[in-house]
Amino acid sequence: MDLRERFKEELKVAMKAKEAEKVSILRMIGAKLKDLDINARPKGIDAVAEDEIITMLKGMIKSRRESIEMYKQAGRNELVEKEEAEIAVIETFLPAQLDDAGIQKAVDEAVAKTDASSIKDMGKVMAYLKEHYGAVLDFSKVNPLVKAKLS
Repeated sequence: MDLRERFKEELKVAMKAKEAEKVSILRMIGAKLKDLDINARPKGIDAVAEDEIITMLKGMIKSRRESIEMYKQAGRNELVEKEEAEIAVIETFLPAQLDDAGIQKAVDEAVAKTDASSIKDMGKVMAYLKEHYGAVLDFSKVNPLVKAKLS
């Protein structure tokens, strides 16, 4: 079942179970996806691909994590909890992320495959990682590892 179908099914289940918060979050995801599809139409694309949906979901999580930091500084714990609940729902649609050992192995492989030897080659390594591991890597963890490896 692809992500679009999973969104629809999860929305139906949440509506039947009268889970108002989850319904709201799933509708927000649906609206964001519809915006993504509309923005792709001038390029001749009716519906964006799965990898673009995953990128969209990761972006949604990233913006919520940034909001959490601001809310914590402002002492708005109720908003922190709301954002964390949204992240929890969004993460259910993402593929399982690699653990630290898996990330290190992927970085080692990328450095070897791209023949990277200095920090100047970081772009090649990151491009390789994005192409081969884009959906399962947390790039906020990858960036420091690649820098350390190439320094």
